[in-house]
Amino acid sequence: MIPPHRSRHGVVERATEFLRAHLSEPIRIAQICEAAGVSERSLRNAFHDVCGMSPTRYMRWRRLNDARRALLSAPNLPGTVTAIATEFGFFELGRFATMYKALFGECPSDTLRGANFARADSA
Repeated sequence: MIPPHRSRHGVVERATEFLRAHLSEPIRIAQICEAAGVSERSLRNAFHDVCGMSPTRYMRWRRLNDARRALLSAPNLPGTVTAIATEFGFFELGRFATMYKALFGECPSDTLRGANFARADSA
């Protein structure tokens, strides 16, 4: 028998691989369960044990972090924040900005401007 902590890590790994492959798509929990080969309850338990959060919260956290990395390396052009938000599956831009600010303490546009200012300063 596989120890529970190992099998739960495997469930999370399979689920996160699926999430990475479908970053910009709206994903339902049922799809993640199918990809990971477990029930919804098992998926939730695995994510809580391994990541300390629900799969939905993890998915949002992962996408916000990926969006931040993209903003930090993007050129400061009109529409960049919108393009990056939608690239990572955020289609309600006001909600994206609110969640982003709650997690990182600044607006997405401030991240973009700050990254570009830092690049210009070091050039």
